[in-house]
Amino acid sequence: MHSIEEKLAAFERLLKIMGELREQCPWDRKQTYETLRHLTIEETYELSEAILDSNLDEIQNETGDLLLHMVFYAQIASETSREQGGWDIADSLNGICDKLIDRHPHIYGDVEANDEETVKANWEQLKLKEGKTSVLAGVPKGLPSLVKAYRIQDKVRGVGFDWENAGQVWDKVEEEIAEFQAEVDVNPDRAVDEFGDVLFALINYARFKNINPDEALERTNRRFQARFQHMEAAIRSDAGLGGKTMAEMSLSELDAYWDRAKSAVFKGRI
Repeated sequence: MHSIEEKLAAFERLLKIMGELREQCPWDRKQTYETLRHLTIEETYELSEAILDSNLDEIQNETGDLLLHMVFYAQIASETSREQGGWDIADSLNGICDKLIDRHPHIYGDVEANDEETVKANWEQLKLKEGKTSVLAGVPKGLPSLVKAYRIQDKVRGVGFDWENAGQVWDKVEEEIAEFQAEVDVNPDRAVDEFGDVLFALINYARFKNINPDEALERTNRRFQARFQHMEAAIRSDAGLGGKTMAEMSLSELDAYWDRAKSAVFKGRI
């Protein structure tokens, strides 16, 4: 691995290139916080996909892309005077360093924290002391709903607002399912709320079982997609169907191809 000096040199190289591009490239000169925002979101999802694929090379590439975006935002900010709110990458780096030191008193101070839960609880308490009015203030409004639910539950756990055990959470899941079933054919508007409660309770149960619900759902999405595409290919290549399309097949016929696709995926052939 590279030495600290080599890492610093690489970061300096990126800063230098970013400065040159901002001065000389018409596209880079035109960019703003707003125009970069959707690209940053896209790069974040690409990194997430590489992580789910366990693709170390792509994780490296996507990490570099995100670092470029962070440097780009700092470059734009540095073009505004400090009197008008400008800052540069050193301000960002020093800011996060100070925050890490302040929020890890068990490392840089005299507080004791020997397990993960204590560390997280201390973290949330320190944020409140910094002026946050709510432990939920740090949950971005724009997060996907499933991820947001998980983060909300994890945040409130940090201040002790949580169930005692997974059994209690599962009881809540069953309670919410019963409430949803009672409303679904009677009150459509109420059924939407109850279905949301079911999802929220299931996410809570997953958290208790150390399952990331977003990752679990994405695995199911990918598995379904692989099976369905395998089924499509099998139907297209089956001469015995005489060119029959999926839309022209019965559900029982489709189920037979689906079962074969499930077996193929399970055996790791795709």
